[in-house]
Amino acid sequence: MRADIVVLPGDGIGPEVTAAAVEVLQAVGLRYGHQFRFAEHRIGGAAIDATGEALPAATLEAARRADAVLLGAVGGPKWSDPKAPVRPEQGLLAIRKALGLYANLRPVKPHPAALGASPIKPHLLSGVDLIVVRELTGGIYFGQKQRGADRASDVCEYSVAEIERTIRHACTLARGRRGKVTSVDKANVLETSRLWREVATRVAAEEFPDVRLEHQLVDSMAMHLLAKPREYDVIVTENMFGDILTDEASMLAGSLGLLPSASLGEAGADGAAAPGRQIGLYEPIHGSAPDIAGRGVANPYATILSAALLLRHSLGLEDEARCVEKAVDGALEAGVFTADLAPAGRGVSTRAATAAVLEQLQLECQPVVLRD
Repeated sequence: MRADIVVLPGDGIGPEVTAAAVEVLQAVGLRYGHQFRFAEHRIGGAAIDATGEALPAATLEAARRADAVLLGAVGGPKWSDPKAPVRPEQGLLAIRKALGLYANLRPVKPHPAALGASPIKPHLLSGVDLIVVRELTGGIYFGQKQRGADRASDVCEYSVAEIERTIRHACTLARGRRGKVTSVDKANVLETSRLWREVATRVAAEEFPDVRLEHQLVDSMAMHLLAKPREYDVIVTENMFGDILTDEASMLAGSLGLLPSASLGEAGADGAAAPGRQIGLYEPIHGSAPDIAGRGVANPYATILSAALLLRHSLGLEDEARCVEKAVDGALEAGVFTADLAPAGRGVSTRAATAAVLEQLQLECQPVVLRD
C-alpha cells in the first residue's frame, strides 16, 4: 500500500511525540511492505508565529489531499491570552469542521501493568474496556458567541442530522463490541439534550434493535464513570460533555499519555475523502505540556496508539494496527514507564519508550512475505 500522511506536530511536546509515532509507522511500513510518505505542516501556535493564522490554507489543503492526518498538540502560555483574536485552539476546531470530522473516538482500556498509576482503586479498573464517541463539530463550541460589557453568551445548537449520524456511529461500534450504548445528555434541563435523547431513542429502535441503549444524565455519568467503569461499553455524547468526560476517563488509564483518539468523517464527505475512504485525524488526548517540552521525557504511547488507529480506520490495515497496539502493550509489560507513569525520578525518556515499542514490533509483527 502507498499512503500519504500529513503530520501536524503543533506546539509543546507535539513535535516530540509525533516524531515517535512517525518512526513507528515507518517501521510498520518496512515490516509489511507499505510505502508511507510523510509531509509536515504547521498548525496552532507554531502556525500563528509563522503565518499569523492558526490553520494556514496550505495546511488545510495538504490535509484534504492526504490519506490521513497525524496531530501532536496545540497551545501554550505564549498564546494563552483569551482576548487574542487568533488562538491555537482555533486551528484545531477549524480543521475538524473543514474536514467534516464529526465523530471523535476515544478508547479507554487500562493496561494491567499501569493500574498502579491511576488514582482509582485497581479492583475497579480490572476488565475496563470502553470507548467514548464524542460529537465533534456541533454544540456550544461552534455556536454563535456574543460578548458585551457586562454579559456574554455561547449558543448550543444541534440538528437532527448531526445527532443521527453520531448515534449511528456509536451503535455500529457497539455491534462489534458488547452491544451496549450509553447516551449521555442533560435532558432534565437542556432543550438540545431533549432533542438528543429523542433522536437517539428513535435511531436505536428503528435501525439497531440488536443494540441495547440506555440514557444517563451527564452529572451522574461523571460519578458512575469512576465508580463502576466496567459497566460501560460505548458511551456517546455531545461535544462539550464528551470533552469533559473523556479527560475524566483518562484517570482510569492512569495517564493522559496512554490514551489515543481518532476524529472521523464520512467517506467522500465534503470533498475531504475519496469515495470509500474514511478521512481521519489522529491525536493523543493530552495537551501540549509546555512545562516538559524539549526535555525528552514526554510519553509517546498515546500518539503511537493514535497511529494504530490511523492504520485501522483510514488505511484499513487491521493486522498492522493490532501489531502496534501489542507492541505498546509489550513495552508496558516490560515496565518501560515514562515519568507520568513511574515513581518519582524513575521514568524513562521519550526515546527509550519509543525504542521499546520498536523492539516489540520485531516480536509482534509478522514480516511481509514477498512472492515471485
